[in-house]
Amino acid sequence: MNETITAILLGIVEGLTEFVPVSSTGHLILATELFGYDAAQWAMFNVVIQLGAILAVVYQYWGTFWTALMDLLQWKSHGVRFARNILVAFLPSAVLGLALKDYIDIMLGSPSVVAWALIAGGIAILAIEKVADPRGEEGVADLPLKKVLGVGFAQCLAMVPGVSRSGATIMGALAMGVNRKTAAEFSFFLAVPTMIGATTLELLTKSDELSGSGTVGWGEIAIGFAVSFVVALFVIRAFVAYVSRHGFAPFAWYRIVLGGAAVAWLALR
Repeated sequence: MNETITAILLGIVEGLTEFVPVSSTGHLILATELFGYDAAQWAMFNVVIQLGAILAVVYQYWGTFWTALMDLLQWKSHGVRFARNILVAFLPSAVLGLALKDYIDIMLGSPSVVAWALIAGGIAILAIEKVADPRGEEGVADLPLKKVLGVGFAQCLAMVPGVSRSGATIMGALAMGVNRKTAAEFSFFLAVPTMIGATTLELLTKSDELSGSGTVGWGEIAIGFAVSFVVALFVIRAFVAYVSRHGFAPFAWYRIVLGGAAVAWLALR
């Protein structure tokens, strides 16, 4: 397949799946198997284009970030609590991500891990939706440290491809009584330092893979970045509105069906 077309398709997949609890990384890995292109060649591309989706969060919630920054610079309590909560939730995955990077890279090459993680995650979402009582805090800055740290450790589960970073953080928050809207927005905001850190690490360790003819280069990354940004903008708006009213069960069933189909396909190919 033409590399430009592949970059566009993967950008669409990333934008559609980064912020919903279905695992963007898992979808990109399965897309690699489905379309039959070189997974190693596109591995860094798959990480870096996530920044396009992250930029969509910054754009969509620019007012929230700006207000928090101004409050932080003036040491107002709202800005301090907002920054504190994002930083505390980010730290567990940052530490474990650095410590376990080699093992994570191995799992990223396993579509079977993705397939089973999709199924397990779908079952977990259905279970949490049944028992959760999401009536808690009305904003990210209002979350107590105990819940913030719990979400941070929940995010570590997403180091297994197919688990879903957004799924782990949102479900972790719901399980601790946070309301759906705040849980989703906290997941969005937490994605910013998490994905910037992951992308920076990837660029520092694998920048040599972006040079040379016949490889995926900056042109393809730029295309994937732009496409994922545009698609994610629409997804963010629709996702918060939908889950605030209807919950997460449809995403759980989607995960279970997709994971089951992937298990069957990988067994038969």
